[in-house]
Amino acid sequence: MKTTRIATLLMAGALASATGFAQNPKSNVPADLAKEAKVTLESARKTALAAVRGGKVQSEELEREKGKLVYSFDIKVGKKSGVEEVAVDALTGKIVEKKHETAKAEKAEAKADAKKLPNK
Repeated sequence: MKTTRIATLLMAGALASATGFAQNPKSNVPADLAKEAKVTLESARKTALAAVRGGKVQSEELEREKGKLVYSFDIKVGKKSGVEEVAVDALTGKIVEKKHETAKAEKAEAKADAKKLPNK
Protein backbone atom coordinates (compact mmCIF):
# COMPACT_ATOMS: atom_id res chain seq x y z
CA MET A 1 0.00 0.00 0.00
CA LYS A 2 2.79 2.39 0.96
CA THR A 3 4.66 1.64 -2.29
CA THR A 4 1.53 2.41 -4.34
CA ARG A 5 1.05 5.73 -2.57
CA ILE A 6 4.69 6.70 -3.14
CA ALA A 7 4.48 5.71 -6.82
CA THR A 8 1.32 7.78 -7.22
CA LEU A 9 2.98 10.81 -5.64
CA LEU A 10 6.03 10.40 -7.86
CA MET A 11 3.86 10.16 -10.96
CA ALA A 12 1.89 13.26 -9.95
CA GLY A 13 5.13 15.16 -9.41
CA ALA A 14 6.46 14.06 -12.80
CA LEU A 15 3.21 15.12 -14.48
CA ALA A 16 3.30 18.50 -12.76
CA SER A 17 6.88 18.99 -13.86
CA ALA A 18 6.19 17.87 -17.43
CA THR A 19 3.23 20.21 -17.79
CA GLY A 20 5.05 23.15 -16.21
CA PHE A 21 2.52 23.37 -13.40
CA ALA A 22 4.05 24.36 -10.07
CA GLN A 23 3.19 22.32 -6.99
CA ASN A 24 1.10 25.04 -5.34
CA PRO A 25 0.36 27.86 -7.76
CA LYS A 26 -2.02 30.55 -6.63
CA SER A 27 -5.31 29.93 -8.40
CA ASN A 28 -8.30 32.25 -8.55
CA VAL A 29 -11.12 30.98 -10.73
CA PRO A 30 -14.46 32.40 -9.49
CA ALA A 31 -17.36 29.99 -10.07
CA ASP A 32 -19.59 32.68 -11.58
CA LEU A 33 -16.99 33.50 -14.25
CA ALA A 34 -16.12 29.84 -14.83
CA LYS A 35 -19.75 29.25 -15.89
CA GLU A 36 -19.25 31.74 -18.73
CA ALA A 37 -15.97 30.24 -19.99
CA LYS A 38 -16.07 27.98 -23.04
CA VAL A 39 -12.42 26.96 -22.63
CA THR A 40 -11.27 24.93 -19.61
CA LEU A 41 -8.58 26.15 -17.25
CA GLU A 42 -6.45 23.13 -18.17
CA SER A 43 -6.69 23.86 -21.90
CA ALA A 44 -5.89 27.55 -21.39
CA ARG A 45 -2.91 26.59 -19.19
CA LYS A 46 -1.53 24.32 -21.94
CA THR A 47 -1.88 27.14 -24.47
CA ALA A 48 -0.08 29.60 -22.18
CA LEU A 49 2.74 27.16 -21.41
CA ALA A 50 3.21 26.41 -25.11
CA ALA A 51 3.88 30.13 -25.61
CA VAL A 52 6.48 30.20 -22.82
CA ARG A 53 8.71 27.17 -23.22
CA GLY A 54 10.34 25.84 -20.06
CA GLY A 55 8.13 27.91 -17.76
CA LYS A 56 6.19 26.97 -14.65
CA VAL A 57 2.85 28.49 -13.69
CA GLN A 58 3.15 30.57 -10.52
CA SER A 59 -0.39 31.88 -10.50
CA GLU A 60 -3.51 31.68 -12.60
CA GLU A 61 -6.83 33.45 -12.55
CA LEU A 62 -10.00 33.92 -14.52
CA GLU A 63 -10.96 37.58 -14.79
CA ARG A 64 -12.47 40.27 -16.94
CA GLU A 65 -9.72 42.34 -18.48
CA LYS A 66 -10.26 45.04 -21.07
CA GLY A 67 -13.82 43.82 -21.58
CA LYS A 68 -12.83 40.20 -22.24
CA LEU A 69 -13.11 37.11 -20.09
CA VAL A 70 -9.55 35.80 -19.87
CA TYR A 71 -7.42 33.31 -18.04
CA SER A 72 -4.32 35.15 -16.88
CA PHE A 73 -1.15 33.17 -16.12
CA ASP A 74 2.05 34.34 -14.46
CA ILE A 75 4.75 31.99 -15.72
CA LYS A 76 8.24 31.86 -14.24
CA VAL A 77 11.11 30.93 -16.54
CA GLY A 78 14.24 29.57 -14.85
CA LYS A 79 16.40 32.22 -13.22
CA LYS A 80 15.00 35.02 -15.39
CA SER A 81 13.82 37.99 -13.33
CA GLY A 82 10.08 38.64 -13.22
CA VAL A 83 7.43 36.56 -14.99
CA GLU A 84 5.86 36.14 -18.38
CA GLU A 85 2.22 37.14 -18.19
CA VAL A 86 0.00 35.37 -20.70
CA ALA A 87 -3.71 36.09 -21.16
CA VAL A 88 -5.82 33.46 -22.92
CA ASP A 89 -9.35 34.31 -24.10
CA ALA A 90 -11.74 32.10 -22.10
CA LEU A 91 -14.21 31.98 -25.01
CA THR A 92 -11.88 31.26 -27.94
CA GLY A 93 -8.74 29.77 -26.37
CA LYS A 94 -6.53 32.23 -28.28
CA ILE A 95 -3.71 34.20 -26.67
CA VAL A 96 -4.80 37.83 -26.43
CA GLU A 97 -1.73 39.19 -24.66
CA LYS A 98 1.78 38.07 -23.76
CA LYS A 99 4.25 40.31 -21.98
CA HIS A 100 7.18 40.22 -19.62
CA GLU A 101 6.46 41.67 -16.20
CA THR A 102 9.39 42.76 -14.06
CA ALA A 103 9.53 41.80 -10.39
CA LYS A 104 8.83 45.44 -9.49
CA ALA A 105 5.77 45.63 -11.77
CA GLU A 106 4.53 42.30 -10.44
CA LYS A 107 4.66 43.61 -6.84
CA ALA A 108 2.85 46.79 -7.85
CA GLU A 109 0.11 44.75 -9.57
CA ALA A 110 -0.31 42.52 -6.51
CA LYS A 111 -0.63 45.60 -4.31
CA ALA A 112 -3.25 47.13 -6.63
CA ASP A 113 -5.17 43.83 -6.73
CA ALA A 114 -5.15 43.65 -2.92
CA LYS A 115 -6.78 47.11 -2.77
CA LYS A 116 -9.63 45.83 -4.97
CA LEU A 117 -10.55 43.11 -2.47
CA PRO A 118 -13.35 43.93 -0.04
CA ASN A 119 -12.33 44.40 3.60
CA LYS A 120 -13.23 41.51 5.87
